[in-house]
Amino acid sequence: MTVVQFDPAGFKAEQRDTWNAVSGGWEFWRDRYERAAAPVTDWLLRAAGVRPGHRVLDVGCGTGEPAISAGRLVGTTGRVLGIDLAPEMVRRARMAAAGLDHPIDFVESDVESLDLPPRSMDVVLSRWGLMFAVDRHRMLSSLCRLLVPGGVLAAAVWDTPAANPMTSLAFRALGAELPGPPPPRPGPFSMCDVARTHEELAAAGFVEITIESVPVSMRFASVAEYLQYARDVTPPGLLRAVRQHLGGDGERAGWDRLAEAAAGYAGGEGIVCLPGSALCLRARAAPDGATPGRTG
Repeated sequence: MTVVQFDPAGFKAEQRDTWNAVSGGWEFWRDRYERAAAPVTDWLLRAAGVRPGHRVLDVGCGTGEPAISAGRLVGTTGRVLGIDLAPEMVRRARMAAAGLDHPIDFVESDVESLDLPPRSMDVVLSRWGLMFAVDRHRMLSSLCRLLVPGGVLAAAVWDTPAANPMTSLAFRALGAELPGPPPPRPGPFSMCDVARTHEELAAAGFVEITIESVPVSMRFASVAEYLQYARDVTPPGLLRAVRQHLGGDGERAGWDRLAEAAAGYAGGEGIVCLPGSALCLRARAAPDGATPGRTG
């Protein structure tokens, strides 16, 4: 039996290529997706208490949110820095923020090797970005050090695949016939275990940790419209794997399965509503003299 070793550098290169490739799709569907994500964005900004003058880091900023919304709150006396591994995502985030009266810096950067001074941020935000870190302990510990004592991490990760047809439906349908389970690696649902995530935050030095579920949903006018969305944002690597193992007929069968699965979420007038669930977490960097690991 061949054991596939996980290659962290190769994984990051693959992630960079994937997000670059689908960045146009995410930009095209930005408004629709932001409407779906609004409850999570609002939760993060409230939980973090973002206010004028704050220095805010957005990890995995994608095409610009929640960095842009945070910028409106910190105003001209604050600073927002958005980072993303994929240069095409950064480029599109800059375009989205062009002309705003609250300048936002977007840079290409890997959070696991981010070079910022300790205690240089009041708030760290991340909306569905932390799950892709190769070394979560290193990443979370680094973010904790970046925060001022008492500073806030407010982040969203995905709940379980079963709770997230909005995100998991395409992966399940298209990959249903692929041979064997994939090797363990970071992915959209790699932080869906609430107890484990709580432990990891505490081990990284955070205190007053809370995690709660926030429902989301995304609506499409028809199954056909949802399929177009899925084609625009599905990772190319998944489709390559389907073609490699199953051929063109296998890929067509996967899209047929996805259409059938999406039809199960269609309601009146054929509108497809896909539910989802985000795990939203809030934690503080330990104030000076406090004991890390204390929960709220």
